[in-house]
Amino acid sequence: MTAKGIDLTAPTIVEQIESALETYPDHPYQRAFAIPDLRQELITYVLSRISSCDVAVDKSKQLSLNFKTLTSPEIRGCLEALIYQGIRHILNENEERLSHQIPEEFDSEFASSYWF
Repeated sequence: MTAKGIDLTAPTIVEQIESALETYPDHPYQRAFAIPDLRQELITYVLSRISSCDVAVDKSKQLSLNFKTLTSPEIRGCLEALIYQGIRHILNENEERLSHQIPEEFDSEFASSYWF
C-alpha cells in the first residue's frame, strides 16, 4: 500500500468560507469578499488560527474525502465560529476602504430621479 499525505485544510477552509458567505446578504458581505485581497485575507486569517488537517490515504483507492467526514461536530462548529469572527474582523478593519469601493445600496423608489 502506498500512502500519500493530503492537506485538506486549505480546500476545506475555502469551501467552508464560501458556505458561510452564502448565509450573509449580498451587500456588503458577499461584495466585500468578492474582492480577491479580502477573500485571501479571510482565508489567511482562518488558516493562521487552526492546525492543519493531514490524512494519509491509499493512492490506489478513489476516496471522496471531505471535512465533514473527518472531523467532529465540535471542530466544525469551532471552524464556523472562526470564519464568522474573521468576516467581522476583516470588515471592521477595512470599513473605510470598503465604504469607497462598495457604495451603500439604496432603494431606487426613493431616488430623486424616480420622483419625476
